[in-house]
Amino acid sequence: MNDAGQHWAAQGERGSLLLMRFTAWAARTLGRRLIAPLLYSIVFYFFLFGRRARRSAREYQDNLARWSGQAGLRPNTRSVFRQFLAFADSLLDKLDVWNGKLDMRDIELLDPAGLRQKTSSGQRGQLLVGAHLGNLEVCRALAELGEQVRMNVLVHTRHAERFNRLLGEAGASRLRLIQVSELDPAIMLQLSERLDNGEWLAIAGDRVPLHGGRRSRVDFLGKPADFPQGPWLLAGLLQCPASLLFCIKHGGRYRIHLEPFAERIHWRRNDRQQVISEWTQRYALRLGEHCAQAPLQWFNFYPFWKSHDD
Repeated sequence: MNDAGQHWAAQGERGSLLLMRFTAWAARTLGRRLIAPLLYSIVFYFFLFGRRARRSAREYQDNLARWSGQAGLRPNTRSVFRQFLAFADSLLDKLDVWNGKLDMRDIELLDPAGLRQKTSSGQRGQLLVGAHLGNLEVCRALAELGEQVRMNVLVHTRHAERFNRLLGEAGASRLRLIQVSELDPAIMLQLSERLDNGEWLAIAGDRVPLHGGRRSRVDFLGKPADFPQGPWLLAGLLQCPASLLFCIKHGGRYRIHLEPFAERIHWRRNDRQQVISEWTQRYALRLGEHCAQAPLQWFNFYPFWKSHDD
């Protein structure tokens, strides 16, 4: 299969691992000031020659503008390039996170329901559903600082253990990646035990897995799109609350939004698909509302709505 026809995970897994190795090395040896020109050059290269990524970003911006009714969000070459630049900026911020240069003074935590305090006070953990909006890497600030909770990031990559070693080298002692491509009994037991210990589980809700993952087709920004069922299946099977986690940059500082979403997800044998689809649709709606607040910070540079023949 050529690159154009591959799933996003097949295209990005190896590159993500290499990028993480490079970023971890850069965090230890160079720092943000020296690495920034090189990183911006790489992103500019992908903007110039990544026709598929440019077209996908333009489609997203156009859908967001129409759905939100904000004509000022309609795409042009400049706005698409600015989205690429925002992505480069988020990668540089990862350097600061991994290098220990980001602390709670750099972050505004919006947690009106007090979810963080509830979890750190000895109660059972919960599932946090995020998105590729802003910079979820800043979640490490929640794990490494303050109440010192443990954060388990659920991923579909086959290289979770290698990523964990790199995280350890970069100093992320309370952040761990767990591969959940297959929800077998051993994985479910492990996740349940971590919740019982008061740990958090975090998963992105806006990318379908590579290998036959269950998905729901729902409305997102006015058009049908596939979203994974995994987060809501997990919440139901583990009988844990599901909250939303978004980390968006405003005025040079990150705002972490923690908000309750589903106290419990229940289904009967004959209505599971309907229940999961309803929760997926609610999530897609909330994601769209946050995208409208930070329109250039949604970093899915592939045909999310699958409307073109690549």
